[in-house]
Amino acid sequence: MTRRVPAVLVIAGSDSSGGAGLQRDLAILEAEGVAHASAVTAITAQTDSSVRAIHHVPPDIVREQIAVAFEGRDIRAVKIGMLGTKATVMAVAAGLRAHGDIPIVLDPVLVSSSGRALIDAQGRDAMRDLLFPMAALVTPNLPEMASLCRLAVATNEAELIGQARQFLAMGPKAVLAKGGHGDGDECVDVLVTDDAVVRLSSQRRNVSMRGTGCALSTAIAAGLARGAPLPEACRSAKERVWKLITERGRRLEGALPAAARRAE
Repeated sequence: MTRRVPAVLVIAGSDSSGGAGLQRDLAILEAEGVAHASAVTAITAQTDSSVRAIHHVPPDIVREQIAVAFEGRDIRAVKIGMLGTKATVMAVAAGLRAHGDIPIVLDPVLVSSSGRALIDAQGRDAMRDLLFPMAALVTPNLPEMASLCRLAVATNEAELIGQARQFLAMGPKAVLAKGGHGDGDECVDVLVTDDAVVRLSSQRRNVSMRGTGCALSTAIAAGLARGAPLPEACRSAKERVWKLITERGRRLEGALPAAARRAE
């Protein structure tokens, strides 16, 4: 009998530009050396600056993709990204319900980097009601957490932790509140559970890069699939994303004319 390799199931939308979404997720899993399966929830036509069109995959096809992934792969963790509609959320919840012992990392994607809504109002409510209670970890950024908690965006670490605790009341086992949209030289994320707060810090880089949220949640799922404890998986994933951002900064700097670099 052939031994199956541990894998991560990615449930997400396809980004035609390759900068985020499913394409970013699969690139991260390849870099992590973790096998994968995928369930595509939507097909988008987009550039780095705008989303031109979205086609939502029929919910029964989404559910069938999930079913065959579990038949064909040894799924050890699930990462959920763009969902789009209430019907898709319901299909995902139904497809995963039979696999409750497998950790789910949910990145609650609400809008694109360019500001286009990627899930409708009914889908947001369904995601909160059906998927948050199934999640081992939810990874909201500052605007997502504020929107889902119906609060102003956190402006300091104490507010960040407070909002993460409110987020826990919606059902997930843990929340990684990401501080990437904040200010200051230090980028602080906080991993909050019922019993503890783990502070994860890195130097903030003044570099714009799409898909960092996708990369972080997928790298966490990769760590969980390998059997890492949640804090270790989060810490390792944050380091990977910081390296990605740093590498992008170096490439951009290398592309600048020497005079422009001196002017900066």
